[in-house]
Amino acid sequence: MKLPTIVAIAALFAFGSLPASAEPVYSNKWRIEVSEGANNSGHLLFRVTPKGGSPMDVRVPLDDGRGEDGCARDIRDAFKATLDRKLFKVETDDEEDVLVKKRRGPDFALQLVESTVKGTRIHIDRE
Repeated sequence: MKLPTIVAIAALFAFGSLPASAEPVYSNKWRIEVSEGANNSGHLLFRVTPKGGSPMDVRVPLDDGRGEDGCARDIRDAFKATLDRKLFKVETDDEEDVLVKKRRGPDFALQLVESTVKGTRIHIDRE
């Protein structure tokens, strides 16, 4: 493979034109782990995609100085406000984690699509 081709492929990955994973991972329950508080005002953008369904975006605004427990509560509240409560249950666990579970319907994928918040680290685990 020639060097320009390698550079072009690397650029596609760097700018997000190619998906990091071809197939989404689905589960009936996800854990969003929040570490550290917000060092600036910004937002987190999550995407929930039911298997065979349309993606739903969940935007979470966070204020500068918000601690990790407060960030987790803001995430919980945004998910509760956005997702259908008949289909999803959302709650905090250990104060700094958020659990998103299906009540009924298909399993779903959950991913963090964007973050403009410095300091706050998000880790998403399938349960």
